Amino acid sequence: MKLSAKLDQIHFKARQNKWMGYFAIFCRISLAAGFLPSGFVKINGERFTDLHNLHPLGQYLESLFHTGYYYPFIGVLQVTAAILLIIPRTALLGALIYFPIILNITVLSLAVRFQGSMLTAPLMVMANLYLFAWYYHRIKYLFPFKTSAYPEVLDDRKIITRSFLSNFLGVF
Repeated sequence: MKLSAKLDQIHFKARQNKWMGYFAIFCRISLAAGFLPSGFVKINGERFTDLHNLHPLGQYLESLFHTGYYYPFIGVLQVTAAILLIIPRTALLGALIYFPIILNITVLSLAVRFQGSMLTAPLMVMANLYLFAWYYHRIKYLFPFKTSAYPEVLDDRKIITRSFLSNFLGVF
């Protein structure tokens, strides 16, 4: 079986699961809630944290604060991504904007061993990747696959299965 057909089959079955749909909504709302406050702080031109300058991340954030228009620009992108994630029709675009920002935050947190976001930032990346998998039917055309095994249009209202326990264990 071709890779594209196998991915289409897995995605089709996942999209029919009601609980996986609820988890996608949870991921969208959680990711938006993570960026809205920090984005508004940056837009207002306030410091994001009171982390001491002796810490490497504190030095980085202080330097970022003094960049001028770049600091509020990051805030505007964060708020834009969060708002787009909340709206169901634009959630994929929000996830596409969100991903490079949160990946940068994750790499930075891991590089300087910042305890404050060593767990949350990678979880946010994983939630974003889950959204990419959830919207695979909309982004699969970017991949070099030739045909689709499931040509039906997948609709969020066609969620059928209700196996909560198997879905919860699979996500866990």
